[in-house]
Amino acid sequence: MGLGHVPKEPIRPQGADPQLQGRQRGGASPRGRGGPRSGLNHNRSLGSHGEDLVAEWYRRQGYEVVSRNWRCRSGEIDIIAERSGVLVICEVKTRASDRFGSPAHAVTVDKQRRLRRLAVAWMSEHAVRHVGLRFDVACVVGVGGACVVEVIEAAF
Repeated sequence: MGLGHVPKEPIRPQGADPQLQGRQRGGASPRGRGGPRSGLNHNRSLGSHGEDLVAEWYRRQGYEVVSRNWRCRSGEIDIIAERSGVLVICEVKTRASDRFGSPAHAVTVDKQRRLRRLAVAWMSEHAVRHVGLRFDVACVVGVGGACVVEVIEAAF
């Protein structure tokens, strides 16, 4: 069964401005509010702040933070830490509030699968073999100095 004709251009009402079509990108506020809490920049700074707090948590627990925000074409690992021959791959989820539940719920089965593949890629790139491997999920809830950090060790 065929799909029929699929137009190349989006369908708009006659006379509609093509600039209003679709989602605005780059942190632009669709309602024109703007401000420091709008868009992508706020999410990035919130996430970066959460990663800083979690990295410090690992250091206080005696871990060496080996890498942060390691990227390859398949994705990114937020924090890689090591202690006593155990390599820890940590996914950090930061939220301004827990109004929509725990940030840990955002680490889906697909994300877990991707993190496993990324861990193998990182270990291959850095010639790391014969180590214990653990996957943690760190949840950071709050803004500014009122953040709560919870690290779920061996989360999956």
